[in-house]
Amino acid sequence: CALYEEVEDVKEMAASSDADMAQMAKEELEELEPRLKQRSEEAVIKLLPRDPDDRRNAIVEIRAGAGGDEAGLFAAELLRMYAHYAQSRGWKTEMIEGGDTEIGGVKEAIMLVQGKNVFERLRFESGVHRVQRVPVTESNGKLQTSTATVAVLPEAEDVEGKIDPNDLKI
Repeated sequence: CALYEEVEDVKEMAASSDADMAQMAKEELEELEPRLKQRSEEAVIKLLPRDPDDRRNAIVEIRAGAGGDEAGLFAAELLRMYAHYAQSRGWKTEMIEGGDTEIGGVKEAIMLVQGKNVFERLRFESGVHRVQRVPVTESNGKLQTSTATVAVLPEAEDVEGKIDPNDLKI
């Protein structure tokens, strides 16, 4: 790739005995290396196999984990973050289920996200999310770790089915 070769050439110039040339090369490297990293990450994503569900809408489920009330607050922040992300991409969100806590947190929340390639963009968000901070619920200023789980599933397709009454055992 031309960008990789350019970075290698600039690295050689940075090792130059000419101080001005080396300084200019170092400044150029500060600009080129992030671009190379970004392009490398994009290439890796393009090499990943396509999921047949990538074009579908997604169901995002968030549950408070370890950390008590603070975990519920963290789960609520994650829910707001995903809703804002969806809005910034022009997607629609619809709350399917929500279980709020007394202090504004979330025990569990399920949200439908609709739009173009939603599952493709959100599928890697599944897993346990962790935050370490001094919570608003802590009066002594102690650092606390809280977790929340996120599950992202493709929206199920509608299926037409017919049940033969002879197959039923009542």
